[in-house]
Amino acid sequence: MHEEVRAVTLRPHMRLLHGMRKPHNWLQLVRFGMVGAVGFVVNLAVYAILVHSLNVEYHVASAIAWLVAVLNNFVLNRHWTFSATHSRPHGQAARFLIVSLLAFVFSQVLLTIFVAYAGMDKVLAQALAVGLATPLNFIGNKLWSFRTPY
Repeated sequence: MHEEVRAVTLRPHMRLLHGMRKPHNWLQLVRFGMVGAVGFVVNLAVYAILVHSLNVEYHVASAIAWLVAVLNNFVLNRHWTFSATHSRPHGQAARFLIVSLLAFVFSQVLLTIFVAYAGMDKVLAQALAVGLATPLNFIGNKLWSFRTPY
């Protein structure tokens, strides 16, 4: 008799739990956090300059700051965090952009709530909104943008 070997596909939440047991994934999370911290500083610096020095409307300033930070973070994450040079950069960049865009939309909703409804300082609101969107970025990029081919 011939037995067929089948790959076991884990559900996303089980894959995440399984992955949490591997020290390598924790190192990636630390590196992602460090890249995110650099991107966070870049984002806030660009945002503050645009809002306070150039009087750019805060949503527009946020979008420009986000674009600058995304470019910075893609390069650093691709080469340092995930060492993801196994695939073409164009496909990774497209996936990274989609994940980042989803996290950006989430942060924009939070930014609007914090500024328009809670009356929070705009830079503080931006910092909080970006920080709260970070977990979405890591999971999306780990599992999709820079996934290791099997």
